[in-house]
Amino acid sequence: MNQYVNEVTEQAAYSSLNEECGIFGVWGRDDAANLTYYGLHALQHRGQEGAGIVANNQGHLWQERGIGLVAEVFGDPRRLEALKGQAAIGHLRYATAGAHGIENIQPLMANFHDIQLALAHNGNLTNAQTLRNQLEEDGAIFQSSSDSEIILHLIRRSQAETFDEKIKDALNQLRGGFAFLLLTPHALYAMLDPHGFRPFVIGQMPDNGSYVVTSETAALHVVGAKYVRDVQPGELIRIDKDGMNITHYTDKTTLNVDVMEYVYFARPDSDIHGINVHQARKRMGVALAKEQPVPGADIVVGVPNSSLSAASGYAEGAGLPNEMGLVKNQYIARTFIEATQDKRERAVRMKLSAVEAVVRDKNVVLVDDSLVRGTTCRYIVRMLKEAGAKSVHVRIASPIFKYPAFYGIDVQTRAELMGNNHTLAEMTELIEADSLEFLSNEALVASIGLQMPDGETGLTTAYFSGHYPSPIYDYSPEMAEAKASGEVTFDEEPTSLYVPQNPAEDQRVEGAN
Repeated sequence: MNQYVNEVTEQAAYSSLNEECGIFGVWGRDDAANLTYYGLHALQHRGQEGAGIVANNQGHLWQERGIGLVAEVFGDPRRLEALKGQAAIGHLRYATAGAHGIENIQPLMANFHDIQLALAHNGNLTNAQTLRNQLEEDGAIFQSSSDSEIILHLIRRSQAETFDEKIKDALNQLRGGFAFLLLTPHALYAMLDPHGFRPFVIGQMPDNGSYVVTSETAALHVVGAKYVRDVQPGELIRIDKDGMNITHYTDKTTLNVDVMEYVYFARPDSDIHGINVHQARKRMGVALAKEQPVPGADIVVGVPNSSLSAASGYAEGAGLPNEMGLVKNQYIARTFIEATQDKRERAVRMKLSAVEAVVRDKNVVLVDDSLVRGTTCRYIVRMLKEAGAKSVHVRIASPIFKYPAFYGIDVQTRAELMGNNHTLAEMTELIEADSLEFLSNEALVASIGLQMPDGETGLTTAYFSGHYPSPIYDYSPEMAEAKASGEVTFDEEPTSLYVPQNPAEDQRVEGAN
């Protein structure tokens, strides 16, 4: 037991899941770069490794980027002042592919003799290594180790006649998860993968009708933009002086939103395909209370911040007080791997502390959104017991995380997943809880409430169910044994066009508000 905990903790002290990126773009405003700066602030939870903005000033693109948080990268006001122009795109990075150097901080720039391009990418390409090898054999020279750079090479090498057709040609060679923003001297392009793995939305500023494209609706709210529609799978959207033009680069699409966006990644004030994240998480908590009650419990405590909505739902469903038994230091934005056990635990305590007066002599239901590697949960359980909790019963508002993620999350091997390596009893012992239970996959899907015309869920739940909505290409060797045994399954790529009944708002389950 201790060997497992130590090995996993060495990999990721106070580490849970990390989403790859957040992106934000605007076209048609004199304050485009400033608007992008504020939009990136609203998306900071999606990536803390680096940030960058590229602005379009009368057809000339200018880049500013750096390692750190948005406020750190643009702490010198001269960096934003240098980004003049009426269009801009911005990016926040958390790396799942590529090294951690400045060369991988996006937006990526390409300066060709006849055009400048800037690209921001959220997601993970599952055939990136194959494409990169082919491009390098053909003479391509890469400036970064990021899989995002591949699209720039594919666009440039396309033999299609028009620029828009070159983009479509390049996109049809990609597999996996991607939401792209591409800025050129003449237009802003938004593109989403054929499965719609990542959230991607378009808004409009009320004063002059300029368009904003970003990862989450919460960023629209922060800059004062009105929600217009979700970018749909397989769409190529061009925004320029003539307005917004919507086309498809493929007619073979489906909808498989990454379920972890609802569970963990997205802000609670965001809506994804018409479903509010906070309300979905609260319904998860209510369902968890019904499926996994704790007899004799006194209070419910949520792990801040992403689990607070589910904790509220659990307390409501169980008829228990929802108490603030844990407090998060909001000014500790990032944690890091420490060399010793003492330092690792100290790093957690810098970020979270237990409220002794609340938890002392109480039987606590600790609600968390997910359990991946288990190290953070173990520290929190220990912290609550040291603060005087009589017992700590952990309830997870999602199923057991058993299988790797390949579409944009930094969990790509089974070895790092506690749920894959241990039984429920072993996990309970490892995190030092008095009991541990999870939400069922069926209740999770029902709680989110997406209803598709074909009866599908509209979600990717592969991490819990082992059913992947597409092949995983370069990552296939990792899952070959599980596939051969039938433990996991893979759908083929879609063969028909997914068309929501209302592009501005997908269908919801009745009663899912």
